[in-house]
Amino acid sequence: MYKHILVPTDGSDISAKAVETAVSLAKLFGAQLSTISVKEPFPYSAISEMQPVPPQEFYDAQERIAAARVKAVVDAGKAAGLTCNAYTVEAVHPWEAIVDLTKDKGVDLIVMASHGRRGVSALLLGSETQKVLTHSPTPVLVVR
Repeated sequence: MYKHILVPTDGSDISAKAVETAVSLAKLFGAQLSTISVKEPFPYSAISEMQPVPPQEFYDAQERIAAARVKAVVDAGKAAGLTCNAYTVEAVHPWEAIVDLTKDKGVDLIVMASHGRRGVSALLLGSETQKVLTHSPTPVLVVR
């Protein structure tokens, strides 16, 4: 049914549930598995005098964090006998990076977590999952 499944990860516990689901589905369907972790861009302007962290140190830390997140997914895939492609991408809006990767790699199912925020917190924080649901032409399975 599905040939290529993408599971975005932010390293949270709920994201780990989505990883478990994606690994199970990939194994069931004999699908290719991919994962993505989105890195934050450097938050300070180049001309700002207040840079508490040097840019290269920030980028290196972001890459280490993102690499550790996707490695956890790759390891979960290996434990299930699957190979997994891992991507770390810098983006202001994670949902855009997820949708773009989905289109670029021919993904036909996105499995992602929802933190289940409701009311004002959902309105203020927004939901990357909701934005992926809104903008992706690819089916999205939301795990809670």
